[in-house]
Amino acid sequence: MEHTAVVLVAHGTRDVRGADTVRRLAQRVAGALPSQEVALAYVDVQEPFVTDALDDVMSRHASAVVVPLLLSRGFHVDVDIADAVGAHPGSGAVAPLGPDPLLGALLAQRLRDAGATPDTHVVLAAAGSSRPQAAEDVELAADQLAEAWEGPVTVAYATATAPSVPDAVSAARAAGAGRVAVASYLLAEGSFHDRLAGAGADVVTAPLADDDAVLAVILARLTPDPFSG
Repeated sequence: MEHTAVVLVAHGTRDVRGADTVRRLAQRVAGALPSQEVALAYVDVQEPFVTDALDDVMSRHASAVVVPLLLSRGFHVDVDIADAVGAHPGSGAVAPLGPDPLLGALLAQRLRDAGATPDTHVVLAAAGSSRPQAAEDVELAADQLAEAWEGPVTVAYATATAPSVPDAVSAARAAGAGRVAVASYLLAEGSFHDRLAGAGADVVTAPLADDDAVLAVILARLTPDPFSG
């Protein structure tokens, strides 16, 4: 079943760099789906919000699929997006982008690109959430990164959840790590990513951004039928 509209839902940011990154990603998705309308919406900070975007899209289409441009389950997926979809018959949401093995491989490549070596202790830095499902997803993402990375991997959070990224970096050094890298498990630039530079690591990777792997995950969520089982 082909859905004639796709609504990509990002968190939203006041950071111009991050907003531009998300728009570039949306443009890449639109380029890969020339027969479908692709709209971009947000759950916070920026407009249009997902409910308003679905109001607009569903005025022209019988069906639409919502793709959370988020890296784990959490309030925005389980409540904001779920409520918006529930209010719009004919629409449905697929799983968020993460965790996914393609992103684990991308994180490992980002580490190599930043100069990390196999003996480097890696701290996977996620945004953080009060919901246990989000922590489960981040732990799985860390496992997927560990499969693509030769050295140790631990988890930390930019906000809301312990351990913090600086604490995780300090703990790695206290445990004997000679070099520590922070792998940014964030989609785009913004305040969370900026904080990583002050965490005390030797290396901080770039966000996932509009990389080919991110595009591939989005397209995989949509194919062949996003709501089949």
